[in-house]
Amino acid sequence: MSVLLGQSVAVLLGRLYFLKGGSSNWLSSVVQVGGFPILIPFYLLTTTTTTTAAAGGVDHDHLTAIYALLGLVVGFACWLYSVGLQNLPVSTYTLLSASQLAFNSFFSYFINGQKFTPFVVNSLVLLTVSSVLLVFNDDDSSAAGPTSRVKYVTGFLCTLAASALFGLLMSATQYVFTSVIKRRTFKYVMDMIIYQNLFASLVTVVGLFASGEWKGIGREMEGYGLGTTSYLMTLIWIAVFWQLFSIGAVGLIFEVSSLFSNSISVVGLPIVPIAAIFFFHDKMSGVKGISMVLAIWGFVSYVYQFYVDDKNSRVVKKAVDETSR
Repeated sequence: MSVLLGQSVAVLLGRLYFLKGGSSNWLSSVVQVGGFPILIPFYLLTTTTTTTAAAGGVDHDHLTAIYALLGLVVGFACWLYSVGLQNLPVSTYTLLSASQLAFNSFFSYFINGQKFTPFVVNSLVLLTVSSVLLVFNDDDSSAAGPTSRVKYVTGFLCTLAASALFGLLMSATQYVFTSVIKRRTFKYVMDMIIYQNLFASLVTVVGLFASGEWKGIGREMEGYGLGTTSYLMTLIWIAVFWQLFSIGAVGLIFEVSSLFSNSISVVGLPIVPIAAIFFFHDKMSGVKGISMVLAIWGFVSYVYQFYVDDKNSRVVKKAVDETSR
């Protein structure tokens, strides 16, 4: 639930920020990862009693380097997503982001030993075709002439690149849990979220100041279409809902797998485009409709494979239990 709610609301608010006068891609990136301090009190309350017992055997210097590297990837991917969200309609952006599942499957094959069954391959093909179809969606790309076309292509490529990075990130996160940390405690889930977002925040804040975009924040706030208070509240709630998404996504990677976590996020695929039609008057063209159907079909194909795997594992476990008795 936290994955679906966090992702859907955060994306819609992110688009609202740009539509009402926001223009800073780096500021948009900062709020995607900068809300992690709200998790610290909860982290301290729930992990204090288990820290000592869970800490043994883990090289913390090694982990810090891993968190820093993952945070660097997250920070850059957030900037790419911000560029995509600024230049694409929400519906197109969301459908294209579903390609995360295809990239995640590809990287999981090499990093996590994911098996490519017919249903997984079917899912990859459908999600790939779903994304490719959006290239031919002229309703969005040519609505305002050549300038709009350039923005559409820029947003398309940045969103696709960000999806690839996040697919890699989720596979890498699963590998860290299973092969480096090797601990099944809540502490390490929270460590992954907080430290990863800390380093990602450093990256995005440096980008904000190095790009000079920080100089326009005051003017941006004063000229925001919904007022100064709404400007601040929009950014704050974007930060809150992205942290809600992070807790759910990393928790699912820890408990099940990166692919399962990604597939759950794809469940919300129809939510954002439909909401965008009502709130932002996005057009739902025939190409987008077909793309959505194919993406949902790809998701269902993957979930069915997960169901088959789970059913087979239960049968094996039952047989082992009966044999031991």
